[in-house]
Amino acid sequence: MTTGTIDPASKTYLPDLNSAAMVPGLSGKVDLRRDSWGIPHVRAASHLDAFTGLGFAHAQDRLWQMEALLRRGTGRYAQWVGKSALAGDVLARQLDTAGASQRDFALLHNDTRAMLEAYARGVNAFIGQGAWPAEYAILGTRPAAWEPWHSIAVMRQIGFLMGSVWWKLWRAAALPIVGAEQVSKLRFDDGGDDMLCIPPGAEGTRYLAALADLKPGLEALLGSQDQQEAEVAGGSNNWALGPQRTATGRPLLAGDPHRVLEMPSMYAQAHLACDDFDVIGLTVPGAPGFPNFGHNGKVAWCVTHAFVDIHDLYIERFDAAVENTSFKGGWKPVKHRAETIAVRGENAVSIDVVETMHGPVIAGDPAGGTGLVLRSMQFAEPDTSFDCTLPVLRSSTVEELYDAGREWGLMDHNLVAVDTTGRIGNRVRAKVPVRPRSNGWLPVPGWTGEHEWSGLIPFEKMPCTIDPAEQAIVTANNRVMENGEIYFGTDSMPPHRARRIWQRLARLSKATVEDMASIHRDTVSVIALEFRDRIRHVAVDGAAATLRDRIVDWNGDMNAGSKAAVAYVALRTALTKLVADKSGVRAVADSPYTKIPPGIFGESQIWWTVPQLLRAGDTALVAGATWDELLAQALAEAARDCPSEDWATVHRPVLRHPLSSAFPEYAPLLDKPCGPLGGDNDTPFATGYIARLGMRATYAALSRYVFDVGAWENCQWIVFHGASGHTGSPTYDNQNATWAAGKMVPMLYAWDKIEASTTSHQQLLPS
Repeated sequence: MTTGTIDPASKTYLPDLNSAAMVPGLSGKVDLRRDSWGIPHVRAASHLDAFTGLGFAHAQDRLWQMEALLRRGTGRYAQWVGKSALAGDVLARQLDTAGASQRDFALLHNDTRAMLEAYARGVNAFIGQGAWPAEYAILGTRPAAWEPWHSIAVMRQIGFLMGSVWWKLWRAAALPIVGAEQVSKLRFDDGGDDMLCIPPGAEGTRYLAALADLKPGLEALLGSQDQQEAEVAGGSNNWALGPQRTATGRPLLAGDPHRVLEMPSMYAQAHLACDDFDVIGLTVPGAPGFPNFGHNGKVAWCVTHAFVDIHDLYIERFDAAVENTSFKGGWKPVKHRAETIAVRGENAVSIDVVETMHGPVIAGDPAGGTGLVLRSMQFAEPDTSFDCTLPVLRSSTVEELYDAGREWGLMDHNLVAVDTTGRIGNRVRAKVPVRPRSNGWLPVPGWTGEHEWSGLIPFEKMPCTIDPAEQAIVTANNRVMENGEIYFGTDSMPPHRARRIWQRLARLSKATVEDMASIHRDTVSVIALEFRDRIRHVAVDGAAATLRDRIVDWNGDMNAGSKAAVAYVALRTALTKLVADKSGVRAVADSPYTKIPPGIFGESQIWWTVPQLLRAGDTALVAGATWDELLAQALAEAARDCPSEDWATVHRPVLRHPLSSAFPEYAPLLDKPCGPLGGDNDTPFATGYIARLGMRATYAALSRYVFDVGAWENCQWIVFHGASGHTGSPTYDNQNATWAAGKMVPMLYAWDKIEASTTSHQQLLPS
């Protein structure tokens, strides 16, 4: 088939969802039903057969996506899409995600390996049918066989380097520009008080850098030849109420994961039942289990990114032959690894990966004497997170669930859980290295021996609260807890979403499922209200005064029909650009540290910092200007450029498929329109934009859910497009309009109701 004749929307590429299929390795029959929303419900007697069924269902719905995640994670994506993916492939090869995933598979318990093998059998059984997604025809290729370790690589990819590494790189790149005295100000806005997750809702002391914290990094960077020469979007909300705060006396749990709006979504709804467990929730296509969101009829769980610090950066000094690095007055040997990366339409690219005792070089030129090295818990240490899968699915209480996650280390989470006994809790699920807090601000010297890891923070000392007196828990990527004797992290997202959720919960004494769902739809921005009040008396005239008054007369609601919301974003964007220009931070583009994919942009980074500088009246970065002068200039510039449409019109995203940029001729068939949206980066109804790219939403809640714990038929959920990954399927984007309106659909759990709602029924039979 030639590329000119391919129609990705053709039903030719849709899988058969009704005919019985023979699957090698099954011990018994597997029932695979899809409900009216296209969501798969898999039931078998044994848990291994159930996982085989899940692998088959994932492959039916998301096979191309699964292999794309695998290729991105292991550095083989450029072979599909060309040189645009080369930088990402280089980083994945430097970090050796494939090697780390194979290493970890060999360390797993026998029953965990059996689970991964069963899942792979299901995937390969579907591949063997030969009915593959249209993307393979576009690429002119065929799917690769699924290996059990591939699931580990996929899970690594979805959390790839989230968190602190980008802020350390940003500060390192900005250091020569802003100076040592100002670099510690380059953080997320802390809201003025660093509102905490634990204790729930407490106001912590703002976390600031002491000179001793900054000094090692400053000395290392200012002595680095590379530095002298020279967008990660996401988050999540969740909140829980204990039985004393609800109308029924049952706990309630709600939340939503925020990530880039890429088709298909990184999460897929699914239901998996066997004699051992009956679990429903969000799965990761390519991996078995429900690692982040789900319930099993006894306990429900969900996560947000905790922003504890699991990544360190080191400046290394190399000898002339790049065979050794300096360490404590002596030398440590360096390893070299050759990697060859295939690139579509181009010659293959060969790289020499240089790896020190701390990790691989990811920036700089060791042959020139120095290089920047990454040491991350996601790659550097053996990981057996998948050993948590079966114990989690079999857990009955909050405490059992937390204990089941003891070995989890692939990413750092606030794991909020509730159970049918009425308990609620939040525990940071992560493995965090013990090291000096100075490691948290900047890259540190690798040669002194003063910044080494000395084990991990013990499980018993990780932040945790169960049944807090408030009978309420909120996490929204705000600071987990204050750093005391133990260093947990430096960079947390602003507490604005958390603060607004707390405001909403404070009004509820006997909450219902609908009360919790209504918080999902909340579009009030507490930081917008700060901006509103700050500009009230700024002296401007003409169009700038009209724009100012429109914002001043506003209630801070980023609702879809608002024009004041557009004015606020125009003002904040204009102010951010002024600060980026006056501070000089746009010049970070010249630093090798900002070239590490997906890249760091000064305007995008400073956007998060400006509110704190404005709140504090801190003008050190704005070249002698006053904030009133900058606000007046920003109002004038915003008035000149402000769109006349309402917020929904300028904020409305396009749901893009990753192949549409590499193969633009297929974009009209692969991409989908999105329903109109309210909200922004700082509202509970999170629909984030990136300042340098305009007002259009680029990331949002991939899913929303409310669990009525113990009354499981009352639960609700939604995803941003649909269950299927096939552009020609009626369930590719059938949930989008409901999602965009902030509403949800029933989460079917009882099998009699699932059977009544069944739109397709397939049996997988032993071969």
